[in-house]
Amino acid sequence: MNVTERAELTVVGWVVRTSNADEMDPARARLPALWQRAGAPGVFAHVPGRIDENLYAVLTDYESDHHGAYTQIVGVGVRTAPRLPEGMVAVRVPAGPALLVEARGQLPQALIEAWQGVWKHTESGGVPPRAFTTDVEVHHRDGVDLYLAI
Repeated sequence: MNVTERAELTVVGWVVRTSNADEMDPARARLPALWQRAGAPGVFAHVPGRIDENLYAVLTDYESDHHGAYTQIVGVGVRTAPRLPEGMVAVRVPAGPALLVEARGQLPQALIEAWQGVWKHTESGGVPPRAFTTDVEVHHRDGVDLYLAI
């Protein structure tokens, strides 16, 4: 985990409200369906102003910490979001200091292991502590980069 400066970002995509406890229960998990929808070929082709080919997951509106509910938006990075495609939302991620965690290897296992490491860091009072404001996952060709607000 390295401390870095995260650039401002606007993401357009679909949104769900969930919790880690819900995601552990296949009957209540909302993220698999969200990711299946977001990962379909060409699904974001009609979103104007894309900045790259990456998929972004923005985790925000934390109820408390990693035990509480949060909102996740999965979509694409854009320069501006003037007209939103139907059913999509736009979220602005402010610039700021972040812990960078790199998940490399077989997905989704590498990402799950990265998040488990983050939760251990949080539980053990790791420094710097997480802010639980807005976190970002950047899914790219080589893996996933997690930017955790501090």
